[in-house]
Amino acid sequence: MKLKVKAKASIGIQKPIEEVFEAIVNPEIMTQYFISKSSGRMEQGKEIYWKFPEFDGNYPVVVKELISNQYISFVWDPDSLVEIKLEKRSDRDTLIRVSEEGHSLDQNGVKWVVEQSEGWANFLACMKAWLEYGIHLRKGAFDYMIK
Repeated sequence: MKLKVKAKASIGIQKPIEEVFEAIVNPEIMTQYFISKSSGRMEQGKEIYWKFPEFDGNYPVVVKELISNQYISFVWDPDSLVEIKLEKRSDRDTLIRVSEEGHSLDQNGVKWVVEQSEGWANFLACMKAWLEYGIHLRKGAFDYMIK
């Protein structure tokens, strides 16, 4: 049995759990803080495509499980599974935890887990900035990566 590495990030967002959940599954909201385009809403069993402003191409996302206002899992890398868990802390406070697991505990896996942890922390910070303050934190942040 090979050991696997797990990328993790979490943050509290001062919004109701329903609003945080909707910000993840609804592409019209997600384009305000994370992606530039989506082929559709996240729904269990559905394959959608995300486009990022700083990368070429479309990235397939296969939604594995979706429990309203609680849990989302999807695959966008055939070697890993993303899990997003939401926890209601109060009527206007939601804890969101993201993890992605699947790569082997080796040099490439360690590089991958560091990059994914950075990416998920950025995703959460951008979501928090948008939902709480209407700030598009990602805008211009990765222009140096565009060809």
